[in-house]
Amino acid sequence: MSGQDQPRGEGNNADAEQNAERAAKAGEYAATMEQPLLSHLKELRSRLLKITGVVLIAFLALYPFRDNLYSLIAGPLQEILPEGTSMIAIKVASPFLIPMKLALVAAVVITIPYILYQIWAFVAPGLYRRERRLVWPLLISSTSLFYLGGAFAFFVVFPIAFRFFAFVSPEGVQMMTDIGEYLSFVLTLFFAFGVAFQVPIATILLVRTGVTTSEDLAAKRPYVIVGAFVLGMLLTPPDVLSQVLLAIPVWLLYEIGILLAGRPRLVGDKDSKQAARGS
Repeated sequence: MSGQDQPRGEGNNADAEQNAERAAKAGEYAATMEQPLLSHLKELRSRLLKITGVVLIAFLALYPFRDNLYSLIAGPLQEILPEGTSMIAIKVASPFLIPMKLALVAAVVITIPYILYQIWAFVAPGLYRRERRLVWPLLISSTSLFYLGGAFAFFVVFPIAFRFFAFVSPEGVQMMTDIGEYLSFVLTLFFAFGVAFQVPIATILLVRTGVTTSEDLAAKRPYVIVGAFVLGMLLTPPDVLSQVLLAIPVWLLYEIGILLAGRPRLVGDKDSKQAARGS
């Protein structure tokens, strides 16, 4: 009995050693898998803290000028208000909270280039060299188009829209806009136009990545026009004028995107034709 028990005991010890070795290897593998994840989380935390710090600094710098900022934003409406009327504050805390909200939004808008840079720095290690070369032109162009969309909304859309609203006001109704409602309306249009002006970037990316071609995009023009008006309906306040003023630039930017996306392809076709003739 003792002779039979001894091999069994040795077999159990060997199994236990194998199980321990497997557990150790599994632990090492889990540790190696957790280290990159933890490093990515630490880097993400560092990037978010940097973004928060820069936005906070910009907010503190703009906060003393919050009233001037609101007067600047309210300029297009105040120009068309009848004499003897002014904007009003319905809620008790609105005169304090609304300018502070505007200063915070302005801080975020001003620091958009830095925010996009931090996002790019976080994802850059996972990109190929060819993709990294496209990042900087895309960041610069998308940021410029966002600011251009906001400027178009402020200098073109707001005066037209406010004059239209004042013109269609019923008789006996005095136009006295709440400062909170006005800020929400303005910010909605500002960001809507900023996002809508990214259409050329999206068009070029679709062609460059091989998802589609400029010819296919041109063939889908009728659907895009309908989609532009649907986009205007979803992104703008519920009035027809704002929807039309957003849909038309989106359509024109789509056409510009098709032209820009087709230029490299045309150059490539010419080179290939010349190479074919030379051979």
